[in-house]
Amino acid sequence: MKGIERMERFYRRTRSSKKKNQDKKVYRNFFKYSLDIFFSLIMLIILFIPMLFISFFIKVDSKGPVFFKQIRFGLNSKPFIIYKFRSMVINAPVKANQDFDDIKSHLTKVGFFIRKFSIDEWPQLWNVLKGDMSIIGPRALADTDRIVLNLRKQNGADKVRPGITGLAQIHGRNNITDQKKAFFDAEYAENLSAINDLKIIFKTIVLVLGRKGIFKDGQ
Repeated sequence: MKGIERMERFYRRTRSSKKKNQDKKVYRNFFKYSLDIFFSLIMLIILFIPMLFISFFIKVDSKGPVFFKQIRFGLNSKPFIIYKFRSMVINAPVKANQDFDDIKSHLTKVGFFIRKFSIDEWPQLWNVLKGDMSIIGPRALADTDRIVLNLRKQNGADKVRPGITGLAQIHGRNNITDQKKAFFDAEYAENLSAINDLKIIFKTIVLVLGRKGIFKDGQ
């Protein structure tokens, strides 16, 4: 009897796990993707005029292009070009944000303002609309964050599209270790759901309004 009970518990867990994976796939491949396209399009329309003003001020404030473009790694670790408002001087060193001793010394005046309120992230809505990214997901990282990228391959966090904000961002952003970033990324991919995405959006709004975690502690 005990053997039969164990087998029944095993089959119940297996069915539960399969259902969870199916629900996750449906949400990720249909609902989440559809919502990403819809909201990114709406936000690009709403923010079109403000983005024109930001572009003007960036151009007037310092030499260099309006947009910062860089190769990042997304779904299944495939590379794509990310778009952000340029916030740094054109001769700033190319390295991860947390590796700067004093990142503010490399920011332009307008760049400091748009970083402070996360406005530099707005052009990534174009990446979402293109399908390179999602609104919620692991941070889209460059080759300068190779440690985290390698950990994502190992823990399966690269199986979801990167996002403008995500679980790691609301748990410290630039103030947590590479290992913790990869851990939160894997946790997000494993527990992908609409409820978790809504929680992350709410927490992100709170953090942006409070301007927390934008710069590494001590900067």
